[in-house]
Amino acid sequence: MDRVFGEISGIVEGQDFVDRVGLAAAGVHKPTQAGISYSEKDGADSIVLSGGYADDEDFGDLIVYTGMGGRDPNTGNQIADQKLDRGNQGLAVSMREGLPVRVTRGSTHVNPFSPPTGYRYAGLYQVEDSWHETGMHGYMVWRYRLVKRNQMPRVQVSLSSAEAEPGGPADRKAVSVQRIVRDTQIAKAVKTKHACKCQVCGTAIVTPSGLYAEAAHIQPLGRPHNGPDIEANVLCLCPNHHVMFDSGAFRIADDFSLLGLEGVLRRVAQHTIDPVFLTYHREHYGRV
Repeated sequence: MDRVFGEISGIVEGQDFVDRVGLAAAGVHKPTQAGISYSEKDGADSIVLSGGYADDEDFGDLIVYTGMGGRDPNTGNQIADQKLDRGNQGLAVSMREGLPVRVTRGSTHVNPFSPPTGYRYAGLYQVEDSWHETGMHGYMVWRYRLVKRNQMPRVQVSLSSAEAEPGGPADRKAVSVQRIVRDTQIAKAVKTKHACKCQVCGTAIVTPSGLYAEAAHIQPLGRPHNGPDIEANVLCLCPNHHVMFDSGAFRIADDFSLLGLEGVLRRVAQHTIDPVFLTYHREHYGRV
């Protein structure tokens, strides 16, 4: 199957489709049943929100999406833990590689942004975060934070000759969106206290404009994590260890020993880290 990451030629945001067969024929979402179109190796190129998972949260330009697996086919209830495989792995790859994901909403996805009937293409989203947690039914689920991308070029050319479903775009409505404003002074203060040295490896990156390091929030900001933008929730890391920490490649114990890496987190007296945030990170990221 040809897999396209990005827009499909001839398809516009807001375009309606009668059914999943039409979506597949247009190349927007090839599977006629599965909610995730994916390759475990190459990534996930599209998802459909159809109300199948009770843990899904849809705020329009921000979607907290529940991965696949573990559901009772008859009741739709979660009856087993989800695994990081199949479409769940595909979405994780798309996050890692920065690939855009097409999003479509179905009428059975009860939400103000959903169409009254059929399916509506909602545009391109970016997978910004993935983690695991106990879902509404008591089983572990994988969750993904997807944020709307207004402009994203295609990154792969489709060889498919399928034509788009006839019909124009649906009416648009003005929607107000709240966006997170990070306090750069807090990030700067933490990096200054550590002299821009990574708290894991001790590296301070030297650039022509000065030393460089990154501020990493332990409990992420924004929905659904809602971590606070305070010094006690921020680490000073080099880019490599920032990526590793955000993805759960390593975590930090309450005694500040590193889990998944050798060593202990480097600390300074001026910067206090709250173990509450370390606990949150351990429970939501990394090995399960």
